[in-house]
Amino acid sequence: MKTALIQLNASDSPDANLPVTQGLIDEAAAEGAGFVLTPEVTNCLSASRTRQKEVLRHQEDDPTLAGLRQQADRLGIWVLIGSIAVKTDDADGRFANRSFLIDPKGGIAAWYDKIHMFDVKVSETEQYRESAGYRPGDRGVTAETPFGTVGLTVCYDLRFPKLYRRLAQAGAEILTVPSAFAVPTGEAHWETLLRARAIETGCYVLAPAQTGQHSATRGKERRTYGHSLAVGPWGDVLADAGTEPGVVFVDVNRDEVTQARARIPAVNNEVDITWS
Repeated sequence: MKTALIQLNASDSPDANLPVTQGLIDEAAAEGAGFVLTPEVTNCLSASRTRQKEVLRHQEDDPTLAGLRQQADRLGIWVLIGSIAVKTDDADGRFANRSFLIDPKGGIAAWYDKIHMFDVKVSETEQYRESAGYRPGDRGVTAETPFGTVGLTVCYDLRFPKLYRRLAQAGAEILTVPSAFAVPTGEAHWETLLRARAIETGCYVLAPAQTGQHSATRGKERRTYGHSLAVGPWGDVLADAGTEPGVVFVDVNRDEVTQARARIPAVNNEVDITWS
């Protein structure tokens, strides 16, 4: 399956982001991609909870989700909406960071809420408390497609290998890691972590990313690392988008997963350990 990773420089305006995203998806489909993936928070990248409350919508009313479902149907392609931020009915007002796998008729084949919240202090001047604004998910998700079983994750999940091992043991052959990685941690860890998850599981790892300086109506501006990566089941980097918005392509072949796991069957070689 010819696959495309979309790299975005999203703002905090869903209305402005949607046509840019759709233009890149059209470009990918015109080049023959049958599976197209977008980054984390495709609809709105914002550090302002006030701004998010103004522009975010519930899933059933979200224009980004509706627009990309219609586009998948029009183009007859699979689309992984890396994630969109959506309102929930939680009493505390927190949002969900939700990833959607859309089938070629525009149906929602699967959805996943990001489990691990990015509550970290990157430096003295850069810190995040994602759990203040987002409700964590509590379930792993896989979905069958004609080109392989997909395991859904989002960004900070990448640092928790047990999730990826369990997805692989549940049948996943392709792991998706849509992200908006910070620059310092991206420079230090991004490629290493993605390659490690591929090597440990014998899966393709597809990681579309946000990139660059993101404009904001309110609150702090934010800078993300870029370098959307596609990693093969043997741990080799198959595509790197660099730091500019755009599209990169990779061919996904589930036979490569079978071959990698035959060579190193680690995903099924787990043993119980007694700790003293």
